[in-house]
Amino acid sequence: MRTHSAKPSEVQKKWHLIDANGIVLGRMAAVVAGLLRGKHKTMYTPHIDTGDYVIIINAEKIKLTGRKAEQSIFHWHTGYAGGLKEITPRATMAGKFPERVVERAVERMMPKDSPLARGQMKNLKIYAGEAHPHEAQTPAVLDLGARNRKNKP
Repeated sequence: MRTHSAKPSEVQKKWHLIDANGIVLGRMAAVVAGLLRGKHKTMYTPHIDTGDYVIIINAEKIKLTGRKAEQSIFHWHTGYAGGLKEITPRATMAGKFPERVVERAVERMMPKDSPLARGQMKNLKIYAGEAHPHEAQTPAVLDLGARNRKNKP
């Protein structure tokens, strides 16, 4: 018995559509990271992109449990002296790009400092509202709310 190592030419990518309306952020991000990496497939190979494309709609209606919306803080540095910036998820959701909260959550569940993970993150499409331009790909709807009662608070 030999271990099968997938080749890039053998990989068949599918499209998944997730409606984030009322879904808990961390639980959804864990499922999305697994889909992007391809861990749900039997041909999963750690060094090959075997993952699928994921479309997330209604990112502005995501739920954060507890007091994470006010207590967790995202930090970054501008590169200038005294340029440490911070923002809470609540302020990000109320801002111009509410889909960044979902993007950061998924990105932090992917492997760190990896060119493969950066390429897999390009397969993630996030939209704040209902509309998305990927109807031609006929994505399969993935209902995370029905998988577990804890997915919807």
